[in-house]
Amino acid sequence: MDSGAGSAELTEAVPDLPEGWRVVHESRSFGFVTRLTLEAPDGSEYEWTSRRHRKLLGLGATGRLRPASGASRPSRMSWWLAALFGIGSLCFATGSLPLYFDAVSPSIVAWTFFVGSLFFTSAGYLSFHETVIAPQAILAAPRRLRLRGLVHWRPHRIDWWAGLIQLAGTIAFNVSTFAATRSALDAVQQKHLIWTPDVVGSVCFLVASVLAYAEVNRGVLPRSDHSVGWRIAALNLFGSVAFGVAAIAARYLPTTGQTANIALVNLGTFVGAIAFLVGAVLLPVESSRAEAATAPRR
Repeated sequence: MDSGAGSAELTEAVPDLPEGWRVVHESRSFGFVTRLTLEAPDGSEYEWTSRRHRKLLGLGATGRLRPASGASRPSRMSWWLAALFGIGSLCFATGSLPLYFDAVSPSIVAWTFFVGSLFFTSAGYLSFHETVIAPQAILAAPRRLRLRGLVHWRPHRIDWWAGLIQLAGTIAFNVSTFAATRSALDAVQQKHLIWTPDVVGSVCFLVASVLAYAEVNRGVLPRSDHSVGWRIAALNLFGSVAFGVAAIAARYLPTTGQTANIALVNLGTFVGAIAFLVGAVLLPVESSRAEAATAPRR
């Protein structure tokens, strides 16, 4: 779809297009602007994507341009996100291994998951923080975070929704995993304080992952743009599906009050955590391999 830079919806999602620049092509997912082909006054074309914009990776090169050669140093934010998501994933993967939970007490296993959920929440906040401080204009520097920026309302951005929903999911996991450290809960309390928040967190992760995947995927069917960001989003989506399977398997049977399928719970949790771990490891790789076309900054 071709669009002019003056479109009201477009300027909300991608504001302040430099004078003389124009939008050649626009791509949307779920109604959100996710990708643009831009033409500079000299006729050169650049690609803007929502993910690159949020992660301060600059404008991408189109077919008319040669991408920059070599690799740069990973950004500090990518290292923090990789460390926090990675440690959280390792905690969840470890806690779901029979070799671990058969060797230690149930309380230690429960605290392992709770500690992991805290790392997930820290990483979730940083991911949301990225969307808040993302530059307001295509060629502008990142915004400084002020107090009001902590709750900045940006519903026109798909990444803002993905980050917010993911953060809500991590908080639900905090509630669920902390309740699991309490040993005096009866079956009803376990259902409401452990399983229900776990389901809520899994649903939030799934919705956030779908939005993050739609942000980088070309079209409805899986279609890679050969970027590291696409692989990360695909891994996170796969991990969220695995967490969802684990949450369903963790439901309490009304007849016995026991977990429906503890083996599937552990398998889904382990597979999902490993997928998140690999995605976390790739974050600094994405940052270092970003090949941005040379473009002026204001």
